[in-house]
Amino acid sequence: MKRIGLLTSGGDCQALNATMRGVVKSLSNSLDELEVYGFMNGYKGLIYGDYRMLTAKDFSGILTKGGTILGSSRQPFKLMRVPDENGLDKVEAMKQNYYKLRLDCLVILGGNGTQKTANLLREEGLNIIHLPKTIDNDIYGTDMTFGFQSAVDIATDAIDCIHTTAASHNRVFIVEVMGHKVGWLTLYAGIAGGADIVLIPEIPYDIDKVVEAIDKRTKAGKGFTILAVAEGAISKEDAALSKKEYKEKLANRKHPSVSYELADQILEKTGVEVRITVPGHTQRGGSPCPYDRVLSTRLGAAAAQLILKEEYGYMVGIVNGKCKKVPLAEVSGKLKMVSPDDQIIRQAKLTGISFGD
Repeated sequence: MKRIGLLTSGGDCQALNATMRGVVKSLSNSLDELEVYGFMNGYKGLIYGDYRMLTAKDFSGILTKGGTILGSSRQPFKLMRVPDENGLDKVEAMKQNYYKLRLDCLVILGGNGTQKTANLLREEGLNIIHLPKTIDNDIYGTDMTFGFQSAVDIATDAIDCIHTTAASHNRVFIVEVMGHKVGWLTLYAGIAGGADIVLIPEIPYDIDKVVEAIDKRTKAGKGFTILAVAEGAISKEDAALSKKEYKEKLANRKHPSVSYELADQILEKTGVEVRITVPGHTQRGGSPCPYDRVLSTRLGAAAAQLILKEEYGYMVGIVNGKCKKVPLAEVSGKLKMVSPDDQIIRQAKLTGISFGD
């Protein structure tokens, strides 16, 4: 008899259900006896003992279903050691619920914050497997996270749709793509959608360089320009501020986001009309794309293999096209950033894309 727990934590994405299905189907086909417990709403369910036993029926027909059948929530890692409002020790409560159900393993699906708590539980002696979920593709130790390609498809579609209206009205359009700290999603969607300017957090932009790129297109007889801008894009001036100074500036900023600040600056410097489109949480929604369905199935099956071998304390990642077990201790707390010298950046620049630097 194997008893496993499942939980999904942090922001949702399109392939969470597909990944859980991959784990459970693979275990079910290899074991005569299996019990699966789903913790509801992320770590909150593990802390407060909110769970239910899942059956094969729960995993039928969910390969194409977005969101998560278990629900999710954000439980900041930095608060995990802080007692709740009733004085409950969260870490101890999670351990007790794990032992109460006599689990052999806990499979945790989530991004960077989720991974840090998963590693904390590993350090506390629990058998943990982590599966890398995020539309940001920023988890260290894996080439790809599930949810990323589906989000790229949606963000790209938004840019595609902007092309016709931008060309019709000879306007500058900004499409604001999700990504506060890391720019992979904006980078891929910007290239795939034919954006003329791509602004990401890792490459601070110079507004004069942005305007220069717009003017260059205008002089070449191209009446419109499309910018793909990450939520966390930052100017060179702001990047030079201390963390405290930048936080204070954000708190007092009159614009709702960097895209609106850019729009005002472009209008002021060029007189060109600017429109902003924010796909927002649509990038997390809908069905997983075929690529993510395959990736999730593979990662789930690889996690099942580790459980069958009783190899715990790992994240299952994709490295050079193959599933690989990566020690949680080696990757927890690390972000996979876009390097300004990355080959993909150099190639994008060769095609004429400006990064405002």
